[in-house]
Amino acid sequence: MNEKRPDWDQYFAAITKQVATRSTCLRRKVGAIIVKDKRILTTGYNGAPMGIKNCLERKTCLREELGIPSGQRHEICRALHAEQNAIIQAAYHGVNIKNSVMYCTTQPCVLCSKMIINSGIKKIYYFIDYPDKLAIELLNEAGVDLIKLDENH
Repeated sequence: MNEKRPDWDQYFAAITKQVATRSTCLRRKVGAIIVKDKRILTTGYNGAPMGIKNCLERKTCLREELGIPSGQRHEICRALHAEQNAIIQAAYHGVNIKNSVMYCTTQPCVLCSKMIINSGIKKIYYFIDYPDKLAIELLNEAGVDLIKLDENH
């Protein structure tokens, strides 16, 4: 038996992709996990706040109905982003995420990037680019490492 054991990045990347399958978004399935000392602290996927009907349940997307392109007018959406939900879960459960690492299926937007910076996350691994130059600029200025993983990782 010559089965190769995944390295830590492969392990956490695979879990992040699995977390994304819980998304209730009709447009894009995104997952995020926060890791510290090789331990998963929290997970998050994009979806509506607790107790609010999500787009799967409603069978429609407000942004699609209004023809809003991806990456614009984030406030016109029922969902929170995966990164936001992972950070909120840490706050909700009193988990310290300072100096942690985040794994995301998609590069964070500017809104999530600002939250990531202020929450003390120091490194982000992601798979899919997102058209948000300001997010990259802010993360670089704050010294947060942004590392793109190979899709097969």
